[in-house]
Amino acid sequence: MTLKKWEPLRELDDLLERSRRGLGLTPWHNRELLGEMDWCPRVDIGEADGTFIIKAEIPGVKKDDVKVSVQNGVLTLQGERSEEESEQGLHFHRVERFHGSFSRSFTLPPSVDPNQVKAGFNNGILTISLAKLAGSESVAQQVPVE
Repeated sequence: MTLKKWEPLRELDDLLERSRRGLGLTPWHNRELLGEMDWCPRVDIGEADGTFIIKAEIPGVKKDDVKVSVQNGVLTLQGERSEEESEQGLHFHRVERFHGSFSRSFTLPPSVDPNQVKAGFNNGILTISLAKLAGSESVAQQVPVE
């Protein structure tokens, strides 16, 4: 058995990083690389009937404030949620909802037809359908473990 030196600060940093990821926050050390992004919406990615489906939670964002683009095999979701104006005399004790700009990018597999991308927005859920190219069904292949 090998003994390792205990580094409590690294463990604390790991705990904080996992907490930030769990809340959908950007990593503190990558913040400069992400620009002005303030929050990151959660997504579900699935596949059905020759189509990939991406659903992003963006409550409080107006349809006109959302942009979906595909360029060079990368799907990008961008938008902004405006900060609500406080009501007269209302004093907040806690604010947990995020506001500001967001951006999520996904590298698309070669089996996706970039000309057959559709997006819909309903009740704060952005749904993106990505059609697969005809005949691009992949077959699972067993790989022997040696």
